[in-house]
Amino acid sequence: MTTNKKLPARRQRILDFIQSFIEENGLPPTVRDIQKACEISSTSVVDYNLRILNRDGYLNRRPDVARGIELLDDSGQPMSSVPKVQVVGRIAAGAPLPAFSTEESASGQEFDTIEVAPELTRRHGRLYALEVQGQSMIDALIDDGDVVIIKPSERAEPGEMVVAWLKQEEEATLKKFYPESEQVRLQPANSSMSPIFSSAENVDIRGKVVSVIRKFG
Repeated sequence: MTTNKKLPARRQRILDFIQSFIEENGLPPTVRDIQKACEISSTSVVDYNLRILNRDGYLNRRPDVARGIELLDDSGQPMSSVPKVQVVGRIAAGAPLPAFSTEESASGQEFDTIEVAPELTRRHGRLYALEVQGQSMIDALIDDGDVVIIKPSERAEPGEMVVAWLKQEEEATLKKFYPESEQVRLQPANSSMSPIFSSAENVDIRGKVVSVIRKFG
């Protein structure tokens, strides 16, 4: 959340916590949630700071409602409570794309964001998103231009759809993962396309698909 003037540290911490809580859970925290997370001595102190933040236009609050907190943007309009994840790049559903790395998402670079269902962040925690390029997963209802939501992971079960990084080629691809002895089969969901075979040592798992946001039109 951006503000035009510097807040006291405690109020900034309260605001930051409220925003992160909403992004992760899809609903505002209670006063006791804030007290515990911000290590505040009592709920009355939390209540006092919320009244000041309400007065100064950082949030709207209904004290008679347990989760009656609504964050406001710099123009005084309510901020969306729907969690968002970063779209950190494109991923090939076809021939692998070069030079993709999820490490880019932690580099401080600015990325577009996309709204996701609150239950996704509640269930999986930290997520990132990739725009799909190609049609190798079309039979899994993932088309060119769709966005896949990814849970970071270095492991996958056979048959799971993964972001696979081919180390020697420095390329990434979206495929179903099948370990086969000392090699890995990266299987497209398109009967007209052949699988990619690679040594197990050459394949890193960067994440697993947990949701798809379809492109329409």
